[in-house]
Amino acid sequence: MLVLKKGDIGYMNENNEIKSKESDSFQEKSNDILHMSNCRIFRPHEVTKLVRAIPKVVYVDMFEALLYSGCRYIEMKRLYKHPEWFRDKFIHLTKEGSRKKKATMSERYVHLNQAGISAIRHFLDGDKNLPTYKAWRENLVRWSENAGISIKLLSPKTTRKTWESWLVWYYPEKIATIFGSQGHTELTALRHYVNLPFTEQDKIDMKRYVEGWD
Repeated sequence: MLVLKKGDIGYMNENNEIKSKESDSFQEKSNDILHMSNCRIFRPHEVTKLVRAIPKVVYVDMFEALLYSGCRYIEMKRLYKHPEWFRDKFIHLTKEGSRKKKATMSERYVHLNQAGISAIRHFLDGDKNLPTYKAWRENLVRWSENAGISIKLLSPKTTRKTWESWLVWYYPEKIATIFGSQGHTELTALRHYVNLPFTEQDKIDMKRYVEGWD
């Protein structure tokens, strides 16, 4: 049986109250702020609003490359310097590309749907690599404020956590493939990604983003 640690999964509402799905007062409201281990997870309608608020195409390309790949921030920065890792339908992250102390896989293939392929092409064709980690977080905060989205728990990790969560929720039958693509094992990731309280409307809105992923 999978055992979830208290506090791993839940949401923060607009009153700044952290609740779990098991809470008697749990309600699936569209303005509930999802999070995991103190990292924000976007709902699809939040991503739509955020992208519309990003002022420059080059930054839209960066954001969408991070989102549709689910790559770590440092992995995307390295990919920009090694465009040969992009193999049309997937990204082949070598040992150098996926170098991270806590990573469970030293090399992997990142699966992409058609939207992801397009996002990576645009990113690699751009004239700028990702900025510093700090600068990217400041960008996310500014764009979210402009979009009318809460900035609570925003992090450069948010796009990765969001994509993983959407895939697991939308394609539960592909969970092993998802974890391999994202560089996890089932033991390290199941505890974090199951039972996030997305709504049925969220699932409908996810379709345009995750459709065609395999």
